[in-house]
Amino acid sequence: MEALKFETSADLDEALAYDERLELINGVIIKRPLPRSRHGKAQGEVFGELRPYNRKKSSDNDEGWFFFTEIDVQYNEFQRPTHDVAGWKKSRLPILPDKTIMTPPDWVCEIVSKGHEDKDTVDNFITLQKYQVPFYWVIWPEKQVLIAYELIKNKYSAIETIQGGGKYKIRPFDEIEFDLDYVFGNK
Repeated sequence: MEALKFETSADLDEALAYDERLELINGVIIKRPLPRSRHGKAQGEVFGELRPYNRKKSSDNDEGWFFFTEIDVQYNEFQRPTHDVAGWKKSRLPILPDKTIMTPPDWVCEIVSKGHEDKDTVDNFITLQKYQVPFYWVIWPEKQVLIAYELIKNKYSAIETIQGGGKYKIRPFDEIEFDLDYVFGNK
């Protein structure tokens, strides 16, 4: 019987030379799905709603945030997911790296993709909690649901569970209102 071989970040780098839509989850290189229209709309709208935090200092005396879509983050040799939207406080990531980001984000938002539900809601949840990412949002655009988690005493707790449209202030970005009608594609 052949031993199970975990693929590494180096294996992913080699594979990415041929296909850009790959990520490394639990030591397995997987192909990311192409986004559906509601997925792409939700991702773009979440990114757009965050513009005020990207452009100026926030009220907590921070220097603001960097936000990225489809960003490659390496947590360890066997975990290198591509997050739909992720953000770093500029105080923790003062210089934009030219390659894979090795610093865990301060916030991640995953838009659940058909066929990748476990990766988006279980694998990433476990990885982000292990690496102490303070906030994790999960969005199901077709179901019009957003669940926001905050790291409390080293464990994620749901701080918001929202179904349907409307405007909401959601930590860590509670200085603005997220218009979920736009995020879910209702407008």
